Amino acid sequence: MPHEERLSKAVWDVLAEQGLERLTIRAVAAAAGCTTGLVMHRFPNRRALLRHARQLLHETTKARVETLEATAASPRAALRAILHQGLALDPQTVAESAVWLGFLAAAVADEELTDLHRVNSRAWRTRVGRLVEACGPPQDPATVTVALIAMVEGAAAFAAADPSAYPPAVQEAMLDSALAAFGLSEDPGGRR
Repeated sequence: MPHEERLSKAVWDVLAEQGLERLTIRAVAAAAGCTTGLVMHRFPNRRALLRHARQLLHETTKARVETLEATAASPRAALRAILHQGLALDPQTVAESAVWLGFLAAAVADEELTDLHRVNSRAWRTRVGRLVEACGPPQDPATVTVALIAMVEGAAAFAAADPSAYPPAVQEAMLDSALAAFGLSEDPGGRR
């Protein structure tokens, strides 16, 4: 595996598995099996490590949601699929949630990281909002969009921290209940 890939994987793994407090140049070097000098050549400080992890998360989820949206049978199916992938349902999405939480915790006290969070978060909100509008909900689309995002991100955060209390079936039921409450479920009668 090339150095760049190995370093990216190490940054991701340390943040996802060990948490924000243990995300250090030294921990990334140990995980990558290289020197701290090699890590510092690519990532001069912790902020750079966090920016990289967040960028990887953004790129991974963006590619996944674009595929889900492009292959969905209807706007309602796309909305559910895209929100569903944001839950913490398997080792990959649990790790993604842990990385997101670590980044968000660090961003609270760092304006540069906060700005990056806002850019990516607003892109997510725009995508979900566009789909909500395409579904034609009876309520205010902007409010429905924020409520659905808050439910999914909250469920994923809780599941990453306490998976036995928020197993996949519970998270999926929460999503389906929220979609039904807003009149956005797939309708077996053909309304999409």
